[in-house]
Amino acid sequence: MGKLKMGVSEFEKSHGMPVEETDFWKEMQSNRIGALLAGARLKANLSQTQLAERLGIRQNMISDYERGKRRLSPSMAKRMAKVLQIKAERIS
Repeated sequence: MGKLKMGVSEFEKSHGMPVEETDFWKEMQSNRIGALLAGARLKANLSQTQLAERLGIRQNMISDYERGKRRLSPSMAKRMAKVLQIKAERIS
């Protein structure tokens, strides 16, 4: 863990920006959130279509969220969390 922290610190010094602001970091976060969404949806025994219907959105939007192609707004994260019975913080 110490090496990772040192690596992040070195990255931030050499690139002049926090690692969290990089495209790579943002993509990794989107992928992590997408995997959590898909897992919660499957645990709730819902298809993408069923979840979309409950949220009043199109199925392709669920697919985009799960693949990290679309970012969840705070309000959509809350709505999804309620339907999936998970904490909104897990997918925000």
